[in-house]
Amino acid sequence: MSRSFWVETLGCPKNQVDSDKLTGTMLADGLVPAGAPEDADLVVVNTCAFVEEARRESIEVILDLSDRRAGGADLVVTGCLAERYGDDLAGALPEADAVVGFGVPVTLGPTRAGAGPAAPPLDLLNLPRPPAAAPWAYVKVAEGCDRACGFCAIPSFRGRQRSRPLDGVLAEVDDLAAGGVREVVLVAQDLAAYGRDQGRGERSIVPLVEAAAARVDRVRLLYLYPSDLTDALIDAICATGVPYFDLSLQHASGPLLRRMRRWGDGGRFARRIDAIRARRPDAAFRSSFIVGYPGETEDDHDVLLRFVAEADLDWAGFFPYSAEEGTYAAGLDRTVADGLVADRLAELRELQDGITARKRDALIGSVVEVLVDEPGAARSHREAPEIDGIVAVPDDLPVGELVKVHVEGAAGPDLEAGPV
Repeated sequence: MSRSFWVETLGCPKNQVDSDKLTGTMLADGLVPAGAPEDADLVVVNTCAFVEEARRESIEVILDLSDRRAGGADLVVTGCLAERYGDDLAGALPEADAVVGFGVPVTLGPTRAGAGPAAPPLDLLNLPRPPAAAPWAYVKVAEGCDRACGFCAIPSFRGRQRSRPLDGVLAEVDDLAAGGVREVVLVAQDLAAYGRDQGRGERSIVPLVEAAAARVDRVRLLYLYPSDLTDALIDAICATGVPYFDLSLQHASGPLLRRMRRWGDGGRFARRIDAIRARRPDAAFRSSFIVGYPGETEDDHDVLLRFVAEADLDWAGFFPYSAEEGTYAAGLDRTVADGLVADRLAELRELQDGITARKRDALIGSVVEVLVDEPGAARSHREAPEIDGIVAVPDDLPVGELVKVHVEGAAGPDLEAGPV
């Protein structure tokens, strides 16, 4: 009888791609998916370690699944937490039968995971994946990052940027399209730098976007560094029919961004956003911002507040600074008190919630094209899957179809619509 498996995924879309590829490998090895973690012979937890909150969640999930697993089942911990802390994590987590990095030994055999020799490592970036379960799918085009942002530890455990060959990415897109996928979401830690490490020029991302757009109805890009948002890339994104710009801004104060080892300031960001809106008035924008980075003053906070108010972004996330071991920022002075960080976060989130609600209300009465992801839930170009709001539609609209709907109402981040 075949062994069964369960994969629990935490963290960002890039982790979801890794889990999809692990799943494809286990299926190819003859394992079968379990209906619940309690029913599995093998439980794999793909963890996140980006910030302290993510690490705590990963540990909590590991302990919970350890308690819930069936007798004799193997528990394997992988992903960023395993890669970053390795042997230390294994010593601190006797509940896990194996703690392994990105080369996961997914074929564990009939005995306990720690009882036999480890399987050979796997290159997750280039592994095949199973068919998508939805009409959209993430496609990871590169691993690692060559930047040295002061707050980020990712390059220390994900390594330098390593782009996939263009043919391999497009073959994956072709397979997904053949399986019914209508939208691919290209992801990487530094997406606009795709191909730079392969000597294929500074802007290999543009031909990739164009080639992917020729294969599927929608192409969406996540995580763009603002200095790499060139006119050519903007044109390519707009030409896909999904003018959605996920810009990694992190703050708007120029001096604080320098202290973050980042490029730009609020004025430069605003001019770029305005230029895009001049081309595509219906363009949607998302960004994320760090609050409480060492040295952030009230003036810096006020600059960010003004930028958020004037930029009028559709979506924005605000996150407290987390001191990460081994990063440049971990040794900086002028830390910001936790209570002050909480106050600043609340002020920014309240401001953005109002902006998002107003922009959603403005869509009432309009006609938009949506992709039906599942019965009753769809998305226009303005909503990235699993991140933004949805468009609630009648349950009888066919899943996987692009349809025109009339927006009839708004409820917070979500819209309500009926067929035209």
